Amino acid sequence: MVTEPKLDERSVLGRAMRILESFGVEDRAVGLSELARRTGLPKATVYRISQDLTAARLLTASPEGYRLGRGLFELGMRAAAERTLLEVAVPFLQDLYTRTGETVHLGVRDGDEVVYISKLGGHRQARSPSRVGGRMPLSCTAIGKALLAHSDPLTIDRILAGPLPRRAPRTIVAPGVLRTQLDHIVDQGVAYEYEESALGLVCLAAPILDGSEPVAAISVTGPAGRFRPETHATPVRAAAAGVASILARRATPGEPGS
Repeated sequence: MVTEPKLDERSVLGRAMRILESFGVEDRAVGLSELARRTGLPKATVYRISQDLTAARLLTASPEGYRLGRGLFELGMRAAAERTLLEVAVPFLQDLYTRTGETVHLGVRDGDEVVYISKLGGHRQARSPSRVGGRMPLSCTAIGKALLAHSDPLTIDRILAGPLPRRAPRTIVAPGVLRTQLDHIVDQGVAYEYEESALGLVCLAAPILDGSEPVAAISVTGPAGRFRPETHATPVRAAAAGVASILARRATPGEPGS
């Protein structure tokens, strides 16, 4: 297993990342003193690096403080793998949303977490802790369990060795119970979540596979009072398989659309 290198937080890049990652989802503008408090860096250091980040369009300065800059969004959209995945998956996500009227997600694995890279929902969508660019533990979401079930055995064993994070009263924190679920997911091709990441939400997800490797997963989420995830297993599996098929054709030289 390849060990990923760790960023030196004392380097200039490491300190710049501390500043960028200190911004929260709800932040409009964050002042210099607050950035220094959040990062633990001297105010003069934060000011100097923030000026460079502003010149690079990674931050935007205003009288109220700093905001994340549009340059970050533009760089993110150049990530080839995620861009291709989105281009292929969005029509399938739209079809699922039209069919169910509920919130549809596309997520990928990053370490021990799910990162949501697309979310479709209308006016009646259930209140959900998920957001585009947001993260949730693999072990307590339908997308996460779909991805984890198809991960390598060492990863599964390490995550089940815990502790498993509890996000809601019904979160599964017993390793044996979760392992049984993961085995069923591989057999059935679909994962379920019943109020494990947030009260009142239920969900189902299917993995997008490259051979046996999980590339991403698609889910549909709705309120526990009206949404019955079991009734949507077939279209969710079909959507994930459709995305996987197109991605495979694009990756094969000489195939139409590659």
